Amino acid sequence: MVRPSTAQIWDWLDAVPDPEIPVISVVDLGIVRDVRWQGDRLHVAVTPTYSGCPATSVITMQIDAALRDHGIESPVIETQIAPPWTTDWLSEKGRAKLLEYGIAPPSPAGGPEACPRCGGTNLSRVSQYGSTPCKAQWRCGDCLEPFDYFKCI
Repeated sequence: MVRPSTAQIWDWLDAVPDPEIPVISVVDLGIVRDVRWQGDRLHVAVTPTYSGCPATSVITMQIDAALRDHGIESPVIETQIAPPWTTDWLSEKGRAKLLEYGIAPPSPAGGPEACPRCGGTNLSRVSQYGSTPCKAQWRCGDCLEPFDYFKCI
């Protein structure tokens, strides 16, 4: 087998969905930090979104399975905790996908800029906690719909 380029591997990893928000990939989420060949073995560094994230082991298994599906034998998936992940690492493509899916992307202001459904700005926080620890529940006063907000970390 011809060794695939790291660019090809990044493309493959861009097809691996985040298990909690499957509309974005692990690359869009910004948790894949490095892809490199070290001798004959492929090493992939992954930074969890936070320590104790329950999806970390599933993400590692999904990345391993995706690489093996493309013929990579025994990839090494490393956990890299420094520097810690922040929402700044979300790609622009990932932010657009979140919005299209109905999840307000993180904002430095600490809350959503607009309702992802109607664009309204009459917003109120319902709960600091949403369907996953990285999301909060908000409600739009214009369209009256609740929605998730991806917390800014």
